[in-house]
Amino acid sequence: MKKITIILLSTAFLLSCRDISKQNNPEAGTEAQFAEKAALEDTTKYTQIQWIDSIDRQLGQLKSGKEVQITWRFKNVGDKPLIIEGVSASCGCTVPEKPEKPLLPGEEGVIKATFNGSGTGVIAKQVHVTANTNPTKNHTLSFGGTIPSTN
Repeated sequence: MKKITIILLSTAFLLSCRDISKQNNPEAGTEAQFAEKAALEDTTKYTQIQWIDSIDRQLGQLKSGKEVQITWRFKNVGDKPLIIEGVSASCGCTVPEKPEKPLLPGEEGVIKATFNGSGTGVIAKQVHVTANTNPTKNHTLSFGGTIPSTN
């Protein structure tokens, strides 16, 4: 019962963090944002992504409380502009960043994530990426390591 309560409270908290003003006012976006959204919905504008770095990064031993930045390089190997629509992390201890502009065919980009170094023991975190790509729009990047306990 405690787990269900914690999950419900966590979900309510995360949902309350959304930007309500943009949801209530569809005109709040810029023309470029509307063009990007149209490209993401139109499968004829989908492209292909190639991950230059491994999508599963093993960081080894980490220091407790010390921030670590992880990067994943990628390339647009299709013939349409690549739009990274969104990135999200599996927990609040990781903050992901994405390129803000579309990448033209042949261009390379980077997804970054900053892990705050919290916890002890074996850690395994994920970053979820959504883009206008075939065969799937959703990509999961991961990293892991070990944080020794400080006795």
